[in-house]
Amino acid sequence: MTTVVKRAFKYRFCPTDAQAAELSRTFGCVRKVYNLALAARTQAWTRQERVNYNQTSAMLTAWKRSEELAYLNEVSSVPLQQALRHLQVAFTNFFARRAKYPRFKSRKRSRKSAEYTTSAFRFRDGRLTLAKMREPLDIVWSRPLPAGVSPSTVTVSQDSAGRWFVSMLCDDPSVQPLSATDTAVGIDVGLNHLLTLSTGERITNPRHERRDRAALARAQRRLAKKASGDGANRAKARRKVARIHARITDRRRDTLHKLTTRLVRENQTLVIEDLSVRNMVRNRKLARAISDAAWADFRSMLEYKAQWYGREVIAVDRWFPSSKRCSHCGTLKKQMPLHIRTWTCGCGATHDRDVNAAKNLLAAGLAVTACGAGVRPQRSTPGGQSATKQEAPRREP
Repeated sequence: MTTVVKRAFKYRFCPTDAQAAELSRTFGCVRKVYNLALAARTQAWTRQERVNYNQTSAMLTAWKRSEELAYLNEVSSVPLQQALRHLQVAFTNFFARRAKYPRFKSRKRSRKSAEYTTSAFRFRDGRLTLAKMREPLDIVWSRPLPAGVSPSTVTVSQDSAGRWFVSMLCDDPSVQPLSATDTAVGIDVGLNHLLTLSTGERITNPRHERRDRAALARAQRRLAKKASGDGANRAKARRKVARIHARITDRRRDTLHKLTTRLVRENQTLVIEDLSVRNMVRNRKLARAISDAAWADFRSMLEYKAQWYGREVIAVDRWFPSSKRCSHCGTLKKQMPLHIRTWTCGCGATHDRDVNAAKNLLAAGLAVTACGAGVRPQRSTPGGQSATKQEAPRREP
């Protein structure tokens, strides 16, 4: 049985003045309702009471009837209800220990967005009209939606650079599992080279942030000289900084999408290292370079695309000594400083550090598959070591 993939298609659009004003009011009301509900649930929690979505929905009805919050009736009620549902999901993740306690939304720092379900928008003949609006949105159709499908959810957002986006969630029947192959590849991420494959191929790190570093520093200096507050000049300087960041982010995501799509299409099994990027960026000397490489985004894209197309991604334990182990004989060196990029093993094999690590990752990943271990490595395995360590290459006698 084939599972239909739900996929979000994101487009830019140019709102009219009336549409921009309506959406800005909606963003503010969504933020207000979210913060009010969060405050109510937090106060109830201090009294050792539980408040669920149904109770906050009843609160919303009472808020709309009050004189102070009567302006909530001026916008569509669907995005307000969706904000309460998002808060419920946030609390569910918190109680399941998958996330931290929900935080209040800020007018300046939080993402501006509003979610509409099918009852709050009309999509006909490629024209999208939201509730409380007379005219359809002027969407830039950079790519077509799948034939014969209609969006089930529409999310409108505005980024810090002032750009407007609409994201349409719909079923995509065109995403089907690819035909199985017998190819497997080990992938070692780095800074000098973004990726090094076990086949010996190296993919250059484009260093998107470095290309715009001078322009970004200049824009940030100009922003720092503006008086603090909500002045027009400071807002213009802030948007210029945001536009540079947006340009860097767009280029980085475009590169990662192209790389991950190609790797998933060409290989049945992809083996990566389970890196803790959150801890690695604490290194003050490497934090900027690691953030620019976006290793976490690379892994996320690789995993969901592999799930779409019937591929397998294996994450090897981060403590596996992929760089210090000889991929030819299995000898493990005691020390391997970062400045050593090429080394020769006692068996006579000369290794490039990154290629050798990719080969060892591939061998360890295939061993995990042979043992039937899970894709996500665990810090401790009941009854013994992890499958990665059990099936690691051994030194030949």
